[in-house]
Amino acid sequence: MKRNYYFAAAAACVLSVLLSGCQRTDSGESARLQAGVACYNQSDVFISELTEALREELEGLESRGVTATLTLKDAAGSQRTQDDQVKELIDEGCNVLCVNLVDRTDPSEIIDLARENDVPIIFFNREPVAEDLMQWSGLYYVGADAEQSGIMQGQLAAQAIQEEGNLVDRNRDGVIQYVVLEGEAGHQDAIIRTEKAVDTLKSQGISLEKLSYGVANWNRAQAENRMTQMIGEHQNRIELVLANNDAMALGAMDAYRKLNITEATFPVFFGIDGTREGLQAIVDSRMAGTVYNDKEGQAKAMAELAAALILGEGMEDISFEKEKYLYLPYEKITRDNVEEYLDR
Repeated sequence: MKRNYYFAAAAACVLSVLLSGCQRTDSGESARLQAGVACYNQSDVFISELTEALREELEGLESRGVTATLTLKDAAGSQRTQDDQVKELIDEGCNVLCVNLVDRTDPSEIIDLARENDVPIIFFNREPVAEDLMQWSGLYYVGADAEQSGIMQGQLAAQAIQEEGNLVDRNRDGVIQYVVLEGEAGHQDAIIRTEKAVDTLKSQGISLEKLSYGVANWNRAQAENRMTQMIGEHQNRIELVLANNDAMALGAMDAYRKLNITEATFPVFFGIDGTREGLQAIVDSRMAGTVYNDKEGQAKAMAELAAALILGEGMEDISFEKEKYLYLPYEKITRDNVEEYLDR
């Protein structure tokens, strides 16, 4: 389990030669941070909310003597497109890159471009392979621990099953029949989230029967389609839905609603991320719980790291793991504490 890391603010800009070649002048001119943000797919609700939070954090750097701008590129699921977009961002003068990889195993071209132009990269949300992150000193990662999210989802589901009894185990056979909605085929985070959620349920003494699973690529509409298929195969036998993110949990609920199935026969739904719509689904008692992926904390960490890289100081105040990694902890959300997260 990774530990909770907190970040001290990047120090105020002083007269010094900066990594980007920008510097505060004697007249008090601000340092310039031009952040190029490359996203794997901006239609991903969590990524959209995270980049929105990052934009707000970058705007807040002005009080510390940094003038920041953000240029956003959406690769729409194509690594080839993202490689080209990173080149465009560098050509446009971006002096820090924030990259949400399409393919976490294929960052070589992006890394080569950044190193050749001496532009540091903060990878986020999709963690590169460790060997790739070690290719150059100007590479960092900000995100969260997928294992922790799976464990917490399993704990939430186990608690609901233990407390709700026959409301979950509707056929009263002592076994919870469940299905899984996975993020991407072969994607590390999706695999880990699923495995750890199921392992945790079993470790809590819950007997399980896996009925089916569907890959929905983190997408609500795809999850609705997959769930509709699984309902057709298993009818009202499904008692638990474990989704790798909130969007897919919401898609599963859409399937039940559109099929006009009686709510009394709905399974319990669990997501991960704590998106606005996911939190509202918990408020409305449609989703039993989710695991909060701290987008605000990650955005703050990225902004402060970017400022430290541009200012040329403040790196010593940031609590890295292995000198390159910044992990924010997940948090469990149920109806009991969801109100605390709505206004973040």
